[in-house]
Amino acid sequence: MEVQSFDNVWDALTDTPTEAANMTARSDLLIALQRAIGSWGLTQEAAAKRLGITRPRISDLLAGKISKFSLDALVNVAAQAGLAVEIRVSETA
Repeated sequence: MEVQSFDNVWDALTDTPTEAANMTARSDLLIALQRAIGSWGLTQEAAAKRLGITRPRISDLLAGKISKFSLDALVNVAAQAGLAVEIRVSETA
């Protein structure tokens, strides 16, 4: 039996490199947002208000429900959270 190795979990779980790249970016943003929101020490209601989203939406974010967030939505929430989002583009090997 041949064992496959992958650069990250999304390479293993998605069907295409395009999907893997999108999921990697989304998960990186989701984790950064979870850390930032956690550092505020606010209730979900207060954090939602600070970010301009609903409490159920912040609950989904904090629960890691990545499928409920597009890359665009996560970039917008990150900006509201005061996070700088940088995109690095390079040729694949």
